[in-house]
Amino acid sequence: MILGIGSRIKHPTYGLGVVTNVTSKMYWVTFIENGLETIDIDEEFEVIDGVEDEVDSVSFYEVERTLRDLLKRYSDISEVIPIADKWKGGTLIMRPGDSNLVDKEIPIDTFFHKIVMVRDRIRVMEQKINSSSNLDDQEKIDLQQYITRMYGSLTTFNVLFKNKSQQFVGSSSKK
Repeated sequence: MILGIGSRIKHPTYGLGVVTNVTSKMYWVTFIENGLETIDIDEEFEVIDGVEDEVDSVSFYEVERTLRDLLKRYSDISEVIPIADKWKGGTLIMRPGDSNLVDKEIPIDTFFHKIVMVRDRIRVMEQKINSSSNLDDQEKIDLQQYITRMYGSLTTFNVLFKNKSQQFVGSSSKK
């Protein structure tokens, strides 16, 4: 049994204490003579007065990780995506066909960041489509096919990504 907050224990090293917080792996115990200590749930100690844990114990780390995943999935907040090393510090030069016009130069890192933002916004749109209660299944499938084609149109930019797992993937021509 996992003890709940308010349980009283006697620890062989720290003495008498009260459980003040519970995570999935640890008890936070305030001991009379040793102050606040964390101990493993499976550590040896004597239970003087056990209080049943009323809720499922979740650590702050688990809550933070879940919140981060939700924000990433449903907002414009994007993870840091590294550009391939060979492009770092490079410049993208757009040269018009008309030699009377001036070239446009931008840092390739800036261009890459905009590509990643487009990808992240497509992903958010995809999530909103899939979770929509206003669209029927066929409409969701049709829109998903357009999104897949959008990803396919952007595969040209995959050369900029450092990690293959973060590249664009369209529908495969191999079936």
